Amino acid sequence: MKTLFISFICLLCAAPSVAENISQFELDNGLEVVVIEDHRAPVVVQTLWYKVGSADEAPGKSGIAHFLEHLLFKGTENLKSGEFSETVTRNGGSDNAFTSWDYTAYYQRIASDRLELIMRMEADRMRNVRMSEEEVATERQVILEERSLRVDSDPSALFREQLRASQFLNHHYGIPIIGWRHEMEELSREDALAFYDLYYAPNNAILVIAGDVDPDEVHKLAQKYYGPIAPSYDLPPRVRPQEPPQLAERRLSFSDPRISQAVVSRQYLAPERNSGDQKEAAALTLFAELLGGNMSTAYLAKKLAIDDPKAVFVGAFYNGTTIDYGSLDLVIVPLPNVGLQEAEDLLDMAVADFLEAGVDHDELARLKAQLRASEIYERDNVGSLSRRYGQELAIGLELKDIQSWNDELQAVTAEEIIAAAKKVLNRNNSVTGWQMPPAQRSTNEVK
Repeated sequence: MKTLFISFICLLCAAPSVAENISQFELDNGLEVVVIEDHRAPVVVQTLWYKVGSADEAPGKSGIAHFLEHLLFKGTENLKSGEFSETVTRNGGSDNAFTSWDYTAYYQRIASDRLELIMRMEADRMRNVRMSEEEVATERQVILEERSLRVDSDPSALFREQLRASQFLNHHYGIPIIGWRHEMEELSREDALAFYDLYYAPNNAILVIAGDVDPDEVHKLAQKYYGPIAPSYDLPPRVRPQEPPQLAERRLSFSDPRISQAVVSRQYLAPERNSGDQKEAAALTLFAELLGGNMSTAYLAKKLAIDDPKAVFVGAFYNGTTIDYGSLDLVIVPLPNVGLQEAEDLLDMAVADFLEAGVDHDELARLKAQLRASEIYERDNVGSLSRRYGQELAIGLELKDIQSWNDELQAVTAEEIIAAAKKVLNRNNSVTGWQMPPAQRSTNEVK
């Protein structure tokens, strides 16, 4: 059955499909434009990516990148407060925005004959945002309430925040994207405008247009609406504080009366994807998937949740789509009769067993076939394609890196997977956290 499944997936991967028809150009003011053509539906997605995120914030101003994202939905010289989203909705579309450590992005999905409308409005707010003191005060309260809802009221989110803060000794990846509450409370209109004036500029942005569009028409509209915008001549080099050598494992325990399920989590620093050098990241991607990417087929699930059940969930996750550092995470949620120390020991032994036994070649072939099929399926979703290309370009990858990623995955050998994993699994570069109800703390102290 396994051989038949792999053969079926391989046939699917070899079958004709709608190819990614992608073009790229740059305006005189430095705006990079990528066009992804797909004429199967009369829909277009515009995503504008600014190459600035929370890791670029000045000390003491945590949360300003996310705060400014909110404020861009206020008015401009040409639009009243809230008119941007109201116009998109009135024309049958949807819009949103999101902030990460490495980028901030603004998104609209709408009928393709409305492309000029959304390009005009998005270009307008690149340089013409207007915000009153009252609007800033109101929106500051909104982000504080968002932190209360998404972080402060969620013990698991608080645990992850503490874990990440312990992982990074110096880099701003250890600071939450939404910000620390005491610093968020002090963010001002002047802070927002200074961040906006410095970073929101065509020479610090990538425009991705995906869907039922013609590249020549996109070029004409981009030149018309974005072309006249002056670049930021004071744009600083993108240099962040780097991590010193991490010489000691860190551990923490976190208890909260709202926690009902104990968890053991460990995070390691790991290499990120870099332009022209993605081989190690590809090996770690496959390692995480084989080890703990699926609760039905992955090694940890079979060993600790199926064959001899000790956990209700166990997983491994790799994230290398970052500028400075990637991460490899291991998580186990033990059964109620399994203590946290026992769960951590079982997890460590299972990982050691995987490294000792080596990669199952049939499982590796199955996984590679699935990844190839997933790449083809993704081409049916212009929103997903737009987001992938924008995100990966925003962290410094080039088109050739994005388009060769699946080939990189296919070329990785079993030996390279084990070698990459052994290099990363250094406890000096890790943080281990126990999340537990207070009743368990006395019997599960971190050793």
